[in-house]
Amino acid sequence: MRTTAIRAARTVAAAAGAVLVTGCGGDGAPATVTAATAPASFGQEGVRGDLEAAGAAAGLPEGRTEAGYSRSGRAASPATTAEERKLAALITRLSPCVVSWSTEDSGFSTPATPATPATPTTDSADPRRQLDVVLAGLEKRAWKKSAPSTEAPLTENGTYFMAGYKKQGWTLHARHSSLRTWSRSTVMVTEDACFSRVTEEEQALLDAT
Repeated sequence: MRTTAIRAARTVAAAAGAVLVTGCGGDGAPATVTAATAPASFGQEGVRGDLEAAGAAAGLPEGRTEAGYSRSGRAASPATTAEERKLAALITRLSPCVVSWSTEDSGFSTPATPATPATPTTDSADPRRQLDVVLAGLEKRAWKKSAPSTEAPLTENGTYFMAGYKKQGWTLHARHSSLRTWSRSTVMVTEDACFSRVTEEEQALLDAT
């Protein structure tokens, strides 16, 4: 259904703006979700394992992959105690459906130059290069592109890059933003079945915080 798909996409976008913290395991899907949409053999730990393996193969430091969804870093709190409780319950429900990875750098003075996908390298600490090698590693682990990657100027001295991938009922959103002296790359992975069940009321609560 188009409305459900749009709602799920909005929720994923909201999640991508949040700071993620350690969460619980990936067994939160209801019995109505079939193995075809959310295979039991590939849950949150499987996603996390793919990200960690891709980072390790690229020679990146450990500890950058996190599981869970948090409201940390959001600008405002719900207006009422009841809304606060609803938001806390929603975050608890979404936590088994999210895995993330990120890297950030400040102090460089030239725009990022993407690494060649066939021969990824981590010669630089630039987050864009690190993102490129992580994505190359994920492709080797059966993550398939769900849309063409896009890159556009962010400012005169910056760029914004996006890419999307899918694997066994999970959707991966990769983003990179850079300015003249700052650069950040993030990967957010969400379980399709979990986020498609977010209601309009729950979405409004997420958008308001």
